[in-house]
Amino acid sequence: MTSWLILTATLPTHPSALRVRVWRALKATGAATLREGVYLLPASAPTAPALWAIERLIHENGVDAHMLAVAARDDTQEQTFRALFDRSELYAELLQSIKEARASLKRASEAELHKALRGLEQQLQTLRASDFFPGKASDQTAAALSALRGEIERHLSPGEPLARAEQIQRQAIEDFQGRTWATRSRPWVDRLASAWLVQRFIDSSPKFVWLDNPKKCPKAALGFDFDQARFSHVGDRVTFEVLVHTFGLDGDSGLQRLGELVHYIDIGGIPVDEAAGIETLVRGLQARHARDDDLLLATLPVFDALYAAMKERP
Repeated sequence: MTSWLILTATLPTHPSALRVRVWRALKATGAATLREGVYLLPASAPTAPALWAIERLIHENGVDAHMLAVAARDDTQEQTFRALFDRSELYAELLQSIKEARASLKRASEAELHKALRGLEQQLQTLRASDFFPGKASDQTAAALSALRGEIERHLSPGEPLARAEQIQRQAIEDFQGRTWATRSRPWVDRLASAWLVQRFIDSSPKFVWLDNPKKCPKAALGFDFDQARFSHVGDRVTFEVLVHTFGLDGDSGLQRLGELVHYIDIGGIPVDEAAGIETLVRGLQARHARDDDLLLATLPVFDALYAAMKERP
């Protein structure tokens, strides 16, 4: 059975500052209310330390509070407690929002679509953080949101590659010098970051070709980030991550963290704080540079700075 924490406290009505502060803190933990002044939380919840901190806060303000660590007396009570944390209605509301976003796909602007997607992903992250007993509703909502992201990317970038199911073969960097690297024109973050990676870590003198039609990729060129390319999405890795793994650069913490950022911007997943800012910056650079060679030159120092910052992060 689940171990439970029960916090009991009778807060003064006046002054109201402590009551408001405690109420906000309790809401952030995801605790359920058994009755006025009695709050319940699974002891294993990630927010459990915050509940203990609330007890200390109440004591520090001269008010009695008690934390009880208990187990349900039987299966019936266990299910009653768990039912207080049922998030199915919240998932249903989020699924409806995802459905509405899908319905507006063709008439919304690119900026509106990305804003909506970011908001939905944040809602799901927040909901999952307070879902201490996740079930099918959580998986269904995550799958629906992932499908929406895919639809948006295909709508905005019709040539976005499908992930392949294969083993990534390690390659020696010395065998990939002075090569021509080809990818789709008007590159977005994964393609730009991949080109930066090639230029900074793999090929000391690369040449880049930007393809309006990936099917016409030169035979001698190393294609990346399009269907049938030499390097593209594999499994749950985006092209940048595939290149990092292929050339044995996995041990570089800066590249790992940069890969997480590129992954989130390209196909979603765990949110990364810098994502919205980088998206805005790259879109601004796209607007300023009509030639893809100029766009890459403009973004190289951006990724240099990002890499340096992420490598230094504790």
